[in-house]
Amino acid sequence: MAKPAVRKAPRETITRRWLVNNLGVSAVVLLTVVFAFSVIISFYYTNSAGQYVTSRLNTVSSLLSQYYSDNPNTFNTQVRTFIQDWDDKDTTELMAIGADGHVTMTSSGFSPTKDILASDYTDALRSGSTGFFRGRLPDGEKVVAVSMVTPDTTGDCNVIRIVSSLKRVDSHIRLYILFISLVGAAILVLMIFSGMYFVKSIVIPVNRLGNTARRYARGDFSVRIPVESNDEIGELCRLINKMADSLAESEQMKNEFISSVSHELRTPLTAIKGWAETIEAMPDDPEMTSKGMHVIDSETERLSQMVEDLLDFSRMQNGKLTLEKGSVDVLAELGETVLIYTEKARQEGIELVYTEPDDLPIVYGDRNRLRQVFINVIDNAIKYSDKGGLITVNAVCNPEGNIEIEVSDNGCGIREEDLDKVKTKFFRANHIKRGSGIGLAVADEIMQMHGGTIDISSVFGEGTRVLITLPAGTKP
Repeated sequence: MAKPAVRKAPRETITRRWLVNNLGVSAVVLLTVVFAFSVIISFYYTNSAGQYVTSRLNTVSSLLSQYYSDNPNTFNTQVRTFIQDWDDKDTTELMAIGADGHVTMTSSGFSPTKDILASDYTDALRSGSTGFFRGRLPDGEKVVAVSMVTPDTTGDCNVIRIVSSLKRVDSHIRLYILFISLVGAAILVLMIFSGMYFVKSIVIPVNRLGNTARRYARGDFSVRIPVESNDEIGELCRLINKMADSLAESEQMKNEFISSVSHELRTPLTAIKGWAETIEAMPDDPEMTSKGMHVIDSETERLSQMVEDLLDFSRMQNGKLTLEKGSVDVLAELGETVLIYTEKARQEGIELVYTEPDDLPIVYGDRNRLRQVFINVIDNAIKYSDKGGLITVNAVCNPEGNIEIEVSDNGCGIREEDLDKVKTKFFRANHIKRGSGIGLAVADEIMQMHGGTIDISSVFGEGTRVLITLPAGTKP
């Protein structure tokens, strides 16, 4: 039975996440601000209209009380005159309501009806003082009204009332709400454009980084990312370009290493095969047999040493390079190594001079690994020296109590830009000379495991100086 196809979840992009999270939150905040502003503005203006009407009514009430106390008989006439001459007709309407509940006088000049009364009138009668109303009248008009009981409790002016339409107030409120809404919309649009520009400034370089990384994953290190900014993205681009340079260099060194090792292995194998065929073809020639066996033994040893270097390098890469430590007489190990390579140097036409000290402290370390370091350094000195060259080996105990072994030559030297790389795996400063490019890397690892160092200084065309420093002392 066929398995159902698994639907791949859609990839979440930075742009989509920004739209949902950042822009969505911003839109909600702006809407909340617009709504809160609308409520505050509406409350402020409506409340201000109510306070204004109440203040005006208090003034009118004081005047009417004065009229009534001065001459109660002419009170209605004075009220009528006051209402007719009402100076605030454009914004408010002043009216008098009789004891029967009918509007007897109004500043508007229109015939009043009982329909314009609201709860402020009944509240004033019930409380015997004032009543307040804010809302819509039966005809739908939105008003704010304040009523107050007058001293004339039985006549045509039982209650005095001021009504103010909220039409203009609502108009102002709508204008302010429209304004703040437009401001909010403008802010949101600005955020969208600026945000999209910002997102693109991240998404485009990130996409470019992703495409470049995929090419690196396929082994193509030729492409580089253009650095278009000086921020974190630009720094990341620079670091990736630097990483690509290192990867390309490592790839090149690896290929050269494979080619070099193949050549190094082929040369002794060819010699061994050739001399084996020669001996087989001339079994009765003792001199030829002896010479051939000597070459076969020498080349076999060379092959064995290369294989051992490769195994050490593999162990170093896997963190499995181990030491069998014990008390080591460095003077004896160094002297034996120099003795072995003195004859080889003579055959190459190179003079090897060893200044042997009277004594050196005992070192706690691996005898064979330390000899491997000495062999590698002296062998390199011979390898990179020309016929007639001079190699000097000196060993001393420095004032700090550590052993310093110096191997100097007047060979081809190392370029200044290559000095930092000579202890790097696969690196070969000179491609003409034989070698795998891993000897110094292994030697440096061995010295670090002993708590020592290998320092290399060189002048191109004049020679190289290698200083090996080992901490002296017995087992801690």
